[in-house]
Amino acid sequence: MKKSILLSLSLVVAMSFMATTACAHPAPVKDVANEAVDDMYIDCPADTIEVMSQAMGRTIKNVVTFPKPYFDIDNSENMLFPVLYLLHGAFGCYSDWSEKADLHRLANEYNVIIVCPDGQDSWYFDSPVDPTMQFETYVSKELVEYIDSHYPTYDNRYMRAITGLSMGGHGALFLAWRHPDVFWSCGSMSGNMDIMPYPDKWHLKDRLGEQADNPQRWREHTVCNLVEQLKNCPLKPAQNIIIDDGLNDIFIKNNIALHEQLVEAGIDHDFTVRPGRHSWDYWVNSLDYHMLFFDNAFKRGKELMNQQPAQ
Repeated sequence: MKKSILLSLSLVVAMSFMATTACAHPAPVKDVANEAVDDMYIDCPADTIEVMSQAMGRTIKNVVTFPKPYFDIDNSENMLFPVLYLLHGAFGCYSDWSEKADLHRLANEYNVIIVCPDGQDSWYFDSPVDPTMQFETYVSKELVEYIDSHYPTYDNRYMRAITGLSMGGHGALFLAWRHPDVFWSCGSMSGNMDIMPYPDKWHLKDRLGEQADNPQRWREHTVCNLVEQLKNCPLKPAQNIIIDDGLNDIFIKNNIALHEQLVEAGIDHDFTVRPGRHSWDYWVNSLDYHMLFFDNAFKRGKELMNQQPAQ
């Protein structure tokens, strides 16, 4: 009952947003007096929402893209959807993915809700030096809880995935490996897997302090140093991990290094190197592979949910 009520409310919210807020893909104004509700959303099956972060004391914008069955009122009571959290890179914002990739097609093809949060230039850390940058808490807790309470989702780690590009690739693995109870599947496209060589780049020192003064803090916030923690994770089955990078990408060496670490630690994962650079052409192409990977994980997740309670 909760899900069906929330679905109806979300439709009202969506209509309000179309009237008052610019969506990532705004629909033309239409006379909908004699149209079915689901037809009204065909041109704009997405919300731009603001979610309150108690940790930061401010609201954060997000684009939420839905598959068309989400708007099927007849099936709303029994239909639940897995969720993909899709993270942008440094100097980007919440609307990047919806402007560059066809998220509508992917949401429909895989019957998944896609959530693109604004991570600003946070690196998806809880910054120990800036209380307005608490994005680990925001994405892994506050946003997940909001999405699960406002949309018809599976409130279960098996049915959540997270991935992203560049800073967002590092962020996706950082969040998933630190919160395996929240995200069962995770990925990275052209992620910077080792932040230590870049003490003066991409606002990292604004989030963690000067590296020379805080070397241990920096080490604790870099993905390549979380492999041992990942190996010792007590939750089974282990996470589904997909990592890829372009052959001519600026981070190819540290992606290969992380792959070798995972192999040495005996951690299963998919790792692919394809032609490409640090570019949207590469990432839009890569997202199709990630969606297929996560779709297979969601199918296994449903089987596990039917066999046992989520861990």
